[in-house]
Amino acid sequence: MPNWILKAAVQKAISFLPYKEDINFFFQKHVTRGVDLDDTHFGYKLAAARDHIRYYQKYCTVPPAAATVLELGTGWYPIVPTLLHLAGFDRIVTIDIRDWTSKERQLTAIRRILDYHDKGQLKEYLEKVDSQRLADLRAVAEQPENHTVATLHAAIRTEARIMDATRLDAADRTFDFICSNNTFEHIYAPTLRDILREFKRVLKPGGVMSHFIDLSDHFAHLDPGITIYNFLRFTERQWAAIDNSIQPQNRLRWRDYVAMYQELGIPIREEEVVGGDAGALATVPVAEQYRGYTTAELAISHGSIIS
Repeated sequence: MPNWILKAAVQKAISFLPYKEDINFFFQKHVTRGVDLDDTHFGYKLAAARDHIRYYQKYCTVPPAAATVLELGTGWYPIVPTLLHLAGFDRIVTIDIRDWTSKERQLTAIRRILDYHDKGQLKEYLEKVDSQRLADLRAVAEQPENHTVATLHAAIRTEARIMDATRLDAADRTFDFICSNNTFEHIYAPTLRDILREFKRVLKPGGVMSHFIDLSDHFAHLDPGITIYNFLRFTERQWAAIDNSIQPQNRLRWRDYVAMYQELGIPIREEEVVGGDAGALATVPVAEQYRGYTTAELAISHGSIIS
């Protein structure tokens, strides 16, 4: 049985169980190794933070020291918030639908970042590091017994909240910067539309949003036997039978995201996309619903949308 089908079947079964998130975490940690902070995952997160900071500096006039940030999708490792902290941002609110953090994973992220700095590798991702914050972070890493999950969040000026992003507990015009990484593709269109409407409400005039979206079939990350476009072969009914609530994939294409922004009156300042692999796409018999898209539109595999 192909690996992707096996993973889809397991996650589908888990999605019907009590404590499904905990069971799925155990499955990914001990079977697929999907939660390990390997070099590829770590490098990707560092690059995402670098790009977010670059877009903020390009389009927002508020200095980071006076800025409040909202991150959608806290995830397992606070790599992006830690780099935002070292870049000098004043306050970072990170939200998710569930608490994925642990003291062990927080310390792993902090130590990896410190190690990159000491080897001179961090400058590729962060040109200017706040020296006092770096020293404070090093003290944290050297005395882990003195810290809890809460104090480690506080050490990087991060407030982690479990919250429905369609109904944010924040006043209008609260945030200078809103960002996310590999999160939009896991949110179905009606919910994502409501989230973007909330983001528009809580973003300050002149504020910036930076969202990185992975449009590839995530099952292909595990199974080299399929292309990143494999999920485009399925009809909506077929995909509903395959997809799951553990790691849902909305299968939206880039032009769908752009259309959503336009519908909500959110002006796009910049789009940066990866064109993908038209040759790999040509091997997939796309479902009828995608035949109105051009090859170039369907092939886009990743992108950043800045507003």
